[in-house]
Amino acid sequence: MTVVTRFAPSPTGFLHIGGARTALFNWLFARHHNGKFLLRIEDTDRERSTDAAIEAIFEGMKWLGLNWDGEPVFQFSRRDRHAEVARELLAEGKAYYCYASVEELAEMRERARAEGRPPVYDGRWRDRAPDEAPAGVAPVIRFKSPDDGETVVRDLVQGDVTFSNKQLDDMILLRADGTPTYMLSVVVDDHDMGVTHIIRGDDHLTNAARQQQLIAAIGWDVPEYAHIPLIHGADGAKLSKRHGALGVEAYRDMGYLPEALRNYLLRLGWSHGDDEVISTEQAIEWFNIDNIGKSAARFDFAKLENLNGIYIRNADNAYLTRLIAPIVERLAGIDLNSNHLRRIEKAMNGLKERAKSVNSLAESSLFLVAERPLVLDVKAKSLLDEKACAVLQRLADRLEGLEAWNMELVEDAVRAAAEAEGLKLGKIAQPLRAALTGTTVSPGIFDVLDVLGREQSIGRIRDAISD
Repeated sequence: MTVVTRFAPSPTGFLHIGGARTALFNWLFARHHNGKFLLRIEDTDRERSTDAAIEAIFEGMKWLGLNWDGEPVFQFSRRDRHAEVARELLAEGKAYYCYASVEELAEMRERARAEGRPPVYDGRWRDRAPDEAPAGVAPVIRFKSPDDGETVVRDLVQGDVTFSNKQLDDMILLRADGTPTYMLSVVVDDHDMGVTHIIRGDDHLTNAARQQQLIAAIGWDVPEYAHIPLIHGADGAKLSKRHGALGVEAYRDMGYLPEALRNYLLRLGWSHGDDEVISTEQAIEWFNIDNIGKSAARFDFAKLENLNGIYIRNADNAYLTRLIAPIVERLAGIDLNSNHLRRIEKAMNGLKERAKSVNSLAESSLFLVAERPLVLDVKAKSLLDEKACAVLQRLADRLEGLEAWNMELVEDAVRAAAEAEGLKLGKIAQPLRAALTGTTVSPGIFDVLDVLGREQSIGRIRDAISD
């Protein structure tokens, strides 16, 4: 058997973080088993589905590296097929026309609540003769669900979950206007797409019971179900925007690497021993449903930020340079040239040591592309008093006399200057950093001198002491 999974988002909003984790788990399970991972856009809600949301889902999936197999399936385009199945069930006596009005249904629900019963449809048209149908009323088609016994969902995560059939009323398959409902469309699409495993949030457990009844009535094989616990905030409350219930594009814009976010989402509800940093190759090799926990996972920005920092430090310098280049251009208001890019890549080892996001990495590299004279921040200015400027004047003269410009010679010159001035290295390095970068935080001062080169370094020092 070829394993086939699917991710089936509704394009009524962007790809949110919970949906991204569902997509990841489906993708990993399919890749682990050398199977297929399919994408279905459930766009039957025509009023709320938008092209912008569809494009955002595609872009979010691509950015996360969750490539799907084949072309995306658009559920609305298959509505005739869904209606065909409903009418087959009607012909077989497994579904029926219901003529109950909106007012009747509201009254029915209100009475049930008053009597302490679940507000479910009472089956009033289930066994009535067609000649009782009121004139001029367009009926819905309802599924004739089992009215006694139990439905057991054999779930790979939750175990066996039992539902009393009395709790599951006769759901609508086709609306009065002939359009299929979500419950019918999902069952038909999963079957026609050959889906073998349905991995989704545990808020769909009741849906699974209803869908399983429908599948049995049609005579199709029931797929394997795996209902994963939802994601909560760090405080244990339902995930909201303040917790991190944002679109994937928001995490990209906040400066998270896709591989770091993917790793973090993997660890939300799934584990492999004590491993925290897990490569894509390892994730594919190790992923299984058995290691999905039954408890809700907690989203923690601090842990995500820490993991992102690890991925940044381990990333290739050329890759990071390409990644931050457009951000640096926007922040600096310039077009980067080859010299700018060379400087950034050369400085990357020092820059990425403290970075927690792509954005902070870009911000910390701005001094490398800044035009002279630099604009110094308040703290940097405070370090350049009269005494410090005199020391930097003599250091600039010393640096100017170097035969060559390399890390070793530059470091020797700075250390010799500190010794000649009777200063500890830090006392000369702090104002020097301020003059070279315009800030008080940067990579190692010798790295900065080496990357900027002779002309920029000496020029910036002289700019600062003459300001």
